[in-house]
Amino acid sequence: MFYHTKKLQYFKAPEKPDPIYAKKIQELIGGTFGEMTVMMQYLFQGWNCRGPAKYRDMLLDIGTEEIGHVEMLATMIAHLLDKAPIKLQEDGAKDPVVGAVMGGTNPQDVITDIMGAAMNPQHAIVSGLGAMPSDSVGFPWNGRFIVASGNLLADFRSNLHAESQGRLQAVRMYEMSNDPGVKDTLSFMIARDTMHQNQWLAAVQDLEQSGLETTPVPSSFPLDLEKREFAYQFWNHSEGTESSEGRWAKGPSPDGKGEFQYVENPKPLGPEPLPPQSDPRLHGTPLNKQAQGSADPLINRTTIGS
Repeated sequence: MFYHTKKLQYFKAPEKPDPIYAKKIQELIGGTFGEMTVMMQYLFQGWNCRGPAKYRDMLLDIGTEEIGHVEMLATMIAHLLDKAPIKLQEDGAKDPVVGAVMGGTNPQDVITDIMGAAMNPQHAIVSGLGAMPSDSVGFPWNGRFIVASGNLLADFRSNLHAESQGRLQAVRMYEMSNDPGVKDTLSFMIARDTMHQNQWLAAVQDLEQSGLETTPVPSSFPLDLEKREFAYQFWNHSEGTESSEGRWAKGPSPDGKGEFQYVENPKPLGPEPLPPQSDPRLHGTPLNKQAQGSADPLINRTTIGS
């Protein structure tokens, strides 16, 4: 059961409308690393968790917190769009495309430069000056953005990645605004992202120390079934050997189960591929004329897949 409290987690209203910034804020809601993604990712991980109760409870705690973050940003967008259509009508003649047409210039020459400098028309047409489940260019949020594998160590690492990217984008949005209210609200969300990055690092450490899951993921797969001689080799697949200077090229591996080895000139270990000839009923181009005539298409003609 979910229970909604009418008060926001935190919020400072913007001092003035800004429909262009509202368009940008949509990225923090419905973008690949937006609040909708982490909200659904953590909730599904929690609902699917079959491990110790503390992990399930933690996942549902943070997933529910993220619902509140979506609400905060949706409220922010509503304030940023307040009275926006009237302002845009007044400024309509200043539109670069309109000016290009009136001045005899090719509008196509200026469209690229102003793609990000206009109000999202769907805010006025579709949502009635409200937020939408989409990113800053109008692409709808997609459930394929989320990761919920059932393996907690794999998921926690994915969560750390999502929070790192999400905080990066929130910080960039902070730098793009001069509005005290916007910056104040984003400052809170950035602080929560700091907590969440540390939370997932701690969760990874906690899980590994428990022995339930260790590196490499999945740790339940027997190591003797992989070709261990290749498990800790770094292959230099580009010109130069600067990569040999990294921690990944020498010394013990972080999982404590191997020693890194730098392979400066990796050699192919397999033969040149020779794809088998396709079924003549598929009418692909054969290797040669002889192969083409090797099967009479009038004989044994059956439905493909029979």
